[in-house]
Amino acid sequence: MASRPWRVVGVNFDHMHMGDLLREVHEHPGAEIVGICDKNPARMSVAATAFGIPVERVFTDVETCLRACRPDLIILCPATADHATAVEEVAAHGADILVEKPFAASLPDADRMIAAARRHNVRLAINWPLAWYPPHVTTKRLIDEGAIGDVQQVHFYDGNRGPLYHLADKVVVSDEDVRRAKPTSWWYKAASGGGSLLDYLGYGATLGTWYMGGEAPLTVTSVVDEPAGLEVDEHSITVCRYRTGLSKFETRWGTFSDPWTLQPQPKCGFVVVGTEGTISSYDFEPHVGLQTRAHPEVRHLPVDVLAAPFRKPVEYVLHCKQTGAPIAGPLSPELCRTAQRIVDTAALSARQKRTLELIA
Repeated sequence: MASRPWRVVGVNFDHMHMGDLLREVHEHPGAEIVGICDKNPARMSVAATAFGIPVERVFTDVETCLRACRPDLIILCPATADHATAVEEVAAHGADILVEKPFAASLPDADRMIAAARRHNVRLAINWPLAWYPPHVTTKRLIDEGAIGDVQQVHFYDGNRGPLYHLADKVVVSDEDVRRAKPTSWWYKAASGGGSLLDYLGYGATLGTWYMGGEAPLTVTSVVDEPAGLEVDEHSITVCRYRTGLSKFETRWGTFSDPWTLQPQPKCGFVVVGTEGTISSYDFEPHVGLQTRAHPEVRHLPVDVLAAPFRKPVEYVLHCKQTGAPIAGPLSPELCRTAQRIVDTAALSARQKRTLELIA
C-alpha cells in the first residue's frame, strides 16, 4: 500500500462506466477521489452525491481540475472519437491514465495515445470490463496451461440490449427514455465513434488476441446491418482469417436480454478452439466448459476466484504504479493496438463490402 492514498481524478462522463470506475476508487482502501471533471455539471451530480465529493472538487475545466488536484491516476471516459485528444490533453500532467474501452476510434488515434504516454513517461491502460470476468480469465489460464493445445480459432458473440438501456452500476433505463435519448446520444453518432462494431468488436478482438498469444489475422471480412433512421450499426459480424483458420467476432446492440441480468440466446461470451480441445467461456457464468481429446464430453469447471490486485482495473493499475510493473494482458496498449488494427480493418471492410488484408 502507498504511504498516502493514491489521488485519482475522473475526467469526462460521456461513458456511463465512469460511475463504476469511480466506485472502485471509492471502495479502494489505498485510493481517494480528489476530483471529477466534465463540461456538463449535471452529468457529475449522481457521482458527486454517491461518493461524497465536495463542490470544490467538481470541475468543468480539465486544466483547472488537474492543476488543483495533482492526481496520480486519471480515469478518462470520453466518447470514442475523443480518446486521442483527451489523452494528449492530460498526459503532460504526469499522471498514469486509465481509458475506458474501446481503445480509440481509429489506429492513428491509438498511435497518438501511445505516443503521448511515451512522450510524458506515463502508463497508459485500456480497460475492457470483460477482461475481469472470471470465466474469461479462467479460459486464459487453461490456454496457458496447454489444456486445449495451440489456439486455432476464437468465436465471440457479445453485446446488450443497447448502450442507453443502462447507467452506471447497471441501473435500468426505460424504453421511453431510450427512445427520447437516441436522437442526441453520441452512441448513435458516426462522427463520435458510435455503433455496436466500435463499441464491442474491440472486446472480442482484444481478448481474442490475448487468447491467440498476440497473433494477428491475415485478412478481415466484416458486414454490418443498416438500421432505418440510424447513422450507425447495431449488429456486426467479422470473420478473421488467421494462418490457423477462421475466427468470428459478432457484436449486437439489441440482444434479447442483458447478459448481466439473464443470458440471451445466442449466449454472450467466447468459444475457443485449440488443437487438443475447446473451451466455452460465457459472460457471468460460474463455470467454463472444457472439452479435450482425453475427455470429449464437455466438463463444467468452476471459474477461478480472482484475487487482489487482479480483480478490477483500478486496483490493477495502481498495483502496477506502486510496483513499477508494466501494464500487461488486455489492458496493454501494445496488445490493444493489434486489436485496433482488426477493428479498423473491419470498419473499412464493412464500408467497402469486401475482404481486406489487415491494416498495418
